[in-house]
This record gives sequence, C-alpha cells and structure tokens, in this order.
Amino acid sequence: MAQIAILGTLDTKGEEHEFLAGLISSRGHTPRLIDVGGRAAPTVVPQVTREAVAQAAGIDLDAVLEKNDRGALVAAMSTAAAAYIQQAHQRGELDGIISLGGSGGTAIACSAMRVLPIGFPKVMVSTMASGDVQPYVREKDIVMVPSIVDVAGLNRFSRLIFTRATGALCGMLESEAVSEEERPIIVASMFGNTTECVQRAKAALEAEGFEVLVFHATGTGGRTMESLIASGLVAGVFDVTTTEWADEYVGGILGAGPDRLTAAARHGVPAVVAPGCVDMVNFGEPDSVPAQFAGRQFYQHNPQVTLMRTSVEESRGIGKVIASKLNASTGPVSLLLPTKALSVIGAPGESFHLPEADEALFAALRQNLREGIEVKEFSGTINDAGFVDLAVKVLLEHLRSGERKGSSFHQKEEP
Repeated sequence: MAQIAILGTLDTKGEEHEFLAGLISSRGHTPRLIDVGGRAAPTVVPQVTREAVAQAAGIDLDAVLEKNDRGALVAAMSTAAAAYIQQAHQRGELDGIISLGGSGGTAIACSAMRVLPIGFPKVMVSTMASGDVQPYVREKDIVMVPSIVDVAGLNRFSRLIFTRATGALCGMLESEAVSEEERPIIVASMFGNTTECVQRAKAALEAEGFEVLVFHATGTGGRTMESLIASGLVAGVFDVTTTEWADEYVGGILGAGPDRLTAAARHGVPAVVAPGCVDMVNFGEPDSVPAQFAGRQFYQHNPQVTLMRTSVEESRGIGKVIASKLNASTGPVSLLLPTKALSVIGAPGESFHLPEADEALFAALRQNLREGIEVKEFSGTINDAGFVDLAVKVLLEHLRSGERKGSSFHQKEEP
C-alpha cells in the first residue's frame, strides 16, 4: 500500500482534490491531503494543514496573509511546499504525489515535485499543461496532464481527466522498474554534430563496466545532466559537447543557464571536458533569427533549426567563460582541444570551418585556465577515433586514480 500526497489549494479546489483521494483509496493506496491554500478556509479537511506546511520552511503564514498579495502567497507556499515534501520524503512518508491546479496551484505543486528524485511518481493536472511547461518542470520528470476544462468543480470532462491522471500515478507506483545490475554512472553530453564521438566513447566506457547516460545538449539536457551530477549518483563526466554555453553567451535558444559546467567542478566529480559544437549558436526557423545577426554565416540544420557560426570575438568570450567554470574544479578534470574541428560542419572543407575563431577560443581557454588543470591538444577533429580514444583514456585515468597530481599539465597528441 503506497502513501500518496495530494497537494493542492484546498480553499478553492478542495472538492476536486478530495475526488482524487477517493480514487486513490479505491485502488488500495493511502491518500494524504495536503493544503497549500491560504486565501480562505479549506473546503475539505486535510491531513496536513497549510500552517504545518508553512512551518516546514519557517514561514510565518499569518504575516504573508496580512499583505493581501496573491503573488506573495504563491511564492511563500511554493517555498513551503517544497520544504515540506522534501522533509516528508526523507522521512519515508511518501511514495507518490499528484496535484490539480491553475497557474498558481501549478507553480506551488511543481515547486514541491521538483525536490523529489527522478523516478519518483509525480503527476500534475494543470490548465497550463498545453503550453510551455519548462518553467514548471525544469529538469525533473513531472508528468503534465492538460486539464482540458478549468479545474473548477467536477463535471463529465474533469472527472474523466482526473480519473485517468490518478490511474497513471497509481500505475507508476504499481509497476516494478526492471534494472540491470547497478554499474557506476558516467554522464555524457551530445549534439548531432558530436554523435560519432559520443557513441564511440559510450561503447568503450560500457566495455569498461560503466553505465553511460547521454544527454542532448539542448538546454534542458544540460540542466538535467547538471542536476544528476549534483545528486551524487554520477561517477564521471564525459562533457565533450559544451555548445549550450555558445547559446547562453551569444543569445541562442538552447542555453542551459549560468550553472552549466558547475556541478562536476563543485562536487569534485572526475571529468573530461571539450568545447564541442561551441562553433555554433542555435535559433529556430530562419525568420526567428534576431535582426541583430543579419549578415552572419548560417547553416540550415533542418526546417526548424538554424545554426549561426560563432565569430572570433564570441569564441574568445566563450573560452573565458568555460575556463572560469573549470577553474572552480575541486576534483580531477582535463580539457581536451580537438584543434582541427569542434563539430562535423566545422571540419576543413565544411561550411563552419573558421580556424581563426577556433584559435581565439583555444587561446582564451589556455590563457584563463588556472594552474593544475590539464590541457591536452589533439591534432584532429572531435569526431576522430583518436580523439575519442584519448578522451576515454584520460577519463578512465581520473576515475582510477581519484585525483591528478602535479601543478600543471599541457600535452599535444597526434592522431
């Protein structure tokens, strides 16, 4: 029998959440109504009051309510709900979570769901689920179910949607995850232009007894990878596709935020890093490219993706940023530079081949890296077998030794 948190604003949506409780009970599980409302008294009796939720985060709920500010209330209860759910999970009191809401309720509930680990069953039925849900989901596996009609009472449509959503949650709980024998995890970043590199590395690392999880460097992928590294579950990092920093620095659509390249550094996780695909910035369809970039060099990757070649000056700036991130490393890390090309389309003879921009990047990296960070240059492209084998070899050395000794390393490798 699972314990399921039903978290919601029970002053405005008590009847609807109580309906979920009945469905959960009928499946043989234990519902736990948790109130995160505040503008009026709850219309149903919760197992956990809003005061208890606020107390988990040390929030004075009365002081918040005195402001008579809905935005301040949503912000406070988002913080409080996250704190309460995290503590309840740590105490082993929860096995799953579900909620119903509009924009405010979705913000509160998803804040709570995001503190739970990947794989923990979480379902959000929301009026916001048919649009961009990234601000709510971020890097977590929250299942967003469009409410179709507003979450305002029970009717033939809402009962159907709520019943199906509850069934989905219970199905997750009742399904045993089939897993292989646990192996140490290595995470890797990949883009279409570094696929050959990462696939070869994945095969080599798996042959050494590791499980390799590959993340697509599209913003969300980078954030998710950083989150997993920070969780303490990762043994090593094969981060050869740091292209998200090109988008973040220049203004493309696939940036991963300022914390990209920080988790491994902060937590001392052994890592190999390369500036893969930082020779490109991503935009959508051609018409979506900002006017400020008119006249630049573009490549139509597909009808929905337009790539822009990074300039010499942009490459120099990206190099400085990547160096600053690596300088914070507390564990073994090596920077590998494939000096002939950072991507498929950056290779000699291809459309994005611009050696002066690549050299500006390399120079900025060399000049701004602190003492003690190993730099290896490879006279070839990032997808060359020799580069991949070198990167795998270096990462395995880090994993086996736990740390690199010496103050500075700089070697050149030939293909």
